[in-house]
Amino acid sequence: MGNNMKIADCLVGIGEPCFIIAEAGSNHNGKISQAKELIDIASDSGANAVKFQLFSADTLYSEKAPPFSIIRDNELNRDWINELVEYANNKGIIFLSTPFDKEAIDQLYEIDAPAYKWSSLEIVNLPLLRYASSKGKPIIISTGVSNLADIQDALDAVYASGNREVILLHCASLFEYPQKPHLVNLRMIDTMAAAFHVPVGFSDHTLSISIPAAAVARGACVIEKHFTISRKLNGPDHSFALEANELKQMVKAIREVEESLGSPIKQAIPEEEMVVPQRPSVIASVNIKKGTEITEDMMIIKRPGYGVKPKFANIIVGRVAIKDIEKGDGITWEAI
Repeated sequence: MGNNMKIADCLVGIGEPCFIIAEAGSNHNGKISQAKELIDIASDSGANAVKFQLFSADTLYSEKAPPFSIIRDNELNRDWINELVEYANNKGIIFLSTPFDKEAIDQLYEIDAPAYKWSSLEIVNLPLLRYASSKGKPIIISTGVSNLADIQDALDAVYASGNREVILLHCASLFEYPQKPHLVNLRMIDTMAAAFHVPVGFSDHTLSISIPAAAVARGACVIEKHFTISRKLNGPDHSFALEANELKQMVKAIREVEESLGSPIKQAIPEEEMVVPQRPSVIASVNIKKGTEITEDMMIIKRPGYGVKPKFANIIVGRVAIKDIEKGDGITWEAI
């Protein structure tokens, strides 16, 4: 993996706590009060950041394209940005956004957004990506639909601007969400990390809590997850988003997984030391007098573990006891 980076006050990358983005998307439904409620939920969940999408139908789609009217109905009012940023700051959560045009990039730069999130479908918009990268902020790029060549082109565009702070998110972009588990392919996290040597995370569109936690166990340093006030609300993103209690459970699961990863060195931890004597060892099956040559029928392997380890039992045979060993005592090196 590549170098770690800082997003606001959070260090992000390998060895750092997973950076969790609560994706509000367009689940504000055109109401600033609902956008603030989403910020409340994200903050209460323990996520590091809350993210909205800053798009315009006029710059994103041809007016002849079927999604045009849907996009129009789900635009975030750009006049809200300063107020939402201040609200998020007061709630102690980082405000992020996905820009889809130069105006959005400039507006995010003016509010000193600590990073830019890049949409999967916009990964081929290299001129706009270069422009965003030139602002000198970390770029978090989702990679749905992309192959390795697409990703390399995007990285080259970022690097060409002099920006080396980039994170890739494994992702699948589908027409229908929620995403089914068999379409997730978490092994792609390993592939992308090995291919590009940058931090890799996961943008999740399932309704699962366990899958993002599994992604963290696999090495994801960023998790992005859609959330909503209620999946019963009307709108394109509500149906595959977690509700408040589920988002909180996901964050808790991720933190538990991180805590459980621990050390890669396989050895007894200090808390296990008191259990070691419960393992079997070589025990005297009869009373053995000092000066007696030990035979195989004088010993048995069973618990507790105060005697010689069982793997050395054959070495004990033929040795002479240098002190009395009572039946049921461990046969120790000091006694032979």
